[in-house]
Amino acid sequence: MRNPQIANIASIALLGLLSSQAFAWSIDGVVKSKISGRLLGGVKISTFNFGGYETTSAEDGTFRLSGDGTTAIAGTKASNVALHMEGNMLTIYNADARSLSVSVINSLGKVLKKNNIENVQGIVSLDLGKLARGAKFIRVTADNRNSTFMVTDKGVTALKKEGDLLPMLQFAMEGYANFVYQMQAETETGVTIEMVRPASSSSTEVKPAESSSSQQVEPPKSSSSAGNDEPIVVDCSGKTAQSGKDETVKLTVQGSSGQRSFIMHVPSAYKGDKPVPLVIDYHPIGGSSEGQMKGTTYKSQTDPEGVISLYPQGTTKTMGPGWNVGPCCSNDDDLEFTREMIKYVREKACIDPQRIYATGFSMGGGMSNHVACMMSDVFAAVAPAAMDLNKTNSAKCTKARPISVINFRGTADQVCKYQGGDSGYNDGLNFLGAEGTFKYWAEADGCTGAPTTNSDGCQEYSTCRDGVKVVLCTKQGGQHEQGDGRIGWPFLKQFTLPASFVK
Repeated sequence: MRNPQIANIASIALLGLLSSQAFAWSIDGVVKSKISGRLLGGVKISTFNFGGYETTSAEDGTFRLSGDGTTAIAGTKASNVALHMEGNMLTIYNADARSLSVSVINSLGKVLKKNNIENVQGIVSLDLGKLARGAKFIRVTADNRNSTFMVTDKGVTALKKEGDLLPMLQFAMEGYANFVYQMQAETETGVTIEMVRPASSSSTEVKPAESSSSQQVEPPKSSSSAGNDEPIVVDCSGKTAQSGKDETVKLTVQGSSGQRSFIMHVPSAYKGDKPVPLVIDYHPIGGSSEGQMKGTTYKSQTDPEGVISLYPQGTTKTMGPGWNVGPCCSNDDDLEFTREMIKYVREKACIDPQRIYATGFSMGGGMSNHVACMMSDVFAAVAPAAMDLNKTNSAKCTKARPISVINFRGTADQVCKYQGGDSGYNDGLNFLGAEGTFKYWAEADGCTGAPTTNSDGCQEYSTCRDGVKVVLCTKQGGQHEQGDGRIGWPFLKQFTLPASFVK
């Protein structure tokens, strides 16, 4: 059998590509007016729950949008396992599992060959012999998690696995109500989208929050958000969290209609001998906890430092799983859910209660802005992406203390527009906009002077009460995208919750 190390060296250029492979998907069709039947050109089409995919309908109303299966989509990675075929040899990379099963399946679904291997680490090479010829499917089961690949003479393509999300598309055009379409299959052709004009214009210009004494932060206790007060001593004994393990936890939460769930990710670098930070990462509307865990840009930054991260699952009100950020988009109490998650994890793992942070994408970004408003007595800092504060939750913002905030926004975001305004979905969400939210937090945190450009190219208020900072990272031409963990995590971890707030 060929030496796996040689296979690794020969295929090193391919490994980076294959390890982030996504399943291929595509959709095409036509957009028209539901009332007149007129074909609509110029409709902006973007993926609602994944970042980075968009197109515009042609003059005849036709459109096509696809992911080719070679570039990872946030929330849709097949797995960490990657495959490479060379001759008769099948090489599997990132095959870390107690139990690994590899099946060769023909086009009729018949299993032609199956290998079971125990206690695998790193790379596995198998000689498929005659079965290497022609098209086939390879099913890899690593500790009961399945990934399926199609192998042809053109190479290896990762296919959608059970539990992966399909794209949710937004269709937007001035003068028409936004329309959301949830794909039901990996390939859809001839789809007809019918858009309607709203009964009345829902486009409303939103002004940044005006200065008022009620919006100034008056912390109930004298403290420093930069962490100058006495640190909390954490006893790490008796904690049961195991490093290198992902656990799906279910909780009964007051204010929620059913059991709530989240994924607790404990990286291999977690040792349990000292308190570590905790990051809560909220998914987009129509997304999932598993999808956000795969799509986030923070995990690769926090894992090497032993940071534990949580990926909560939202609940459905109208448009798929989302979060209750005031007027939308869940009926459940997600603030209480967040508190219960933290309580559970602090009992199981050695968590530093002064270093708890929130981030999220799209509506998950809206939720992390929301917890900054309503739970600044718990979170040290937040890093929302692709969604701003809205008029409702900003008006009710309790702000127990100044809190550091870094927002990531794209100027060409068609889902949550950079300039703000009504969401277009009759859901009550009317956004302050990126700059409006930036100014709101600067005022709420008592920042003085004008913002400056920091070393990351972001606008920053650095002279704020209690040493906090307010930052807006704007990507010119940026779409509806995840935040940048390479910037976000170094920002978050410089701040600690004052000990006087720890319960």
